[in-house]
Amino acid sequence: MKPSEPSQVASDRIADFLAERILSGELKPGERIKQDELASQLNTSRIPVRDALRILETRGLVSLQANIGARVASLTLHDMELSYRIRESLEPMLLAESIPHLTEQDFADLRAANAALKAVSSIEDYMPLSRTFHWTAFRGHRAPMLAQIVERLWDTTQVYRRTYAQMTFRDAERMQVMCDERDLLLGSILRREVDLAPRILATHIRRTQTSLRQYRETLGSAE
Repeated sequence: MKPSEPSQVASDRIADFLAERILSGELKPGERIKQDELASQLNTSRIPVRDALRILETRGLVSLQANIGARVASLTLHDMELSYRIRESLEPMLLAESIPHLTEQDFADLRAANAALKAVSSIEDYMPLSRTFHWTAFRGHRAPMLAQIVERLWDTTQVYRRTYAQMTFRDAERMQVMCDERDLLLGSILRREVDLAPRILATHIRRTQTSLRQYRETLGSAE
């Protein structure tokens, strides 16, 4: 084993640990990450912690600033809307790249994920299942650079998708619309409709953005 490998392994492990806490909502946007406390908690030195934070910065999950330290990344309303507009353009493109190469096993996995989503009763279960459904649909892509950009956008907008899911769980009508929309997308993917399925996905992303904007504006007017 090369001398640098143990440190890299430790950094990756810490990055995965922190990413899970951020994506689950345990660590909130803007929350400070104290390197000394984290190193002590994980029984390691500050070096792999620092390297892990740099890894997460490249993923858009952490913000590092000189003399301030590390904080969980947060987006302004404008940043959020830009991110969703980019997602609306790129995710349908990634789906179109993927559909021709999806296998029967991929289709079976998509059906299983969709069925599980219909039976879900908590946000904690919904969020990873939703990610599984969409990324199974993207599984056939032959465009790694595009997939990397989309994955970063997914990570940086995770807190907003979680908020949207929470809104949906409190509204039976909204929940039904989301289920129907996902069924529509799944059917189009199963039929390999390379033109239609990306348009359905784009519509879903746009509708999510509109709902989140209205929600944020309502919060702003109440403050």
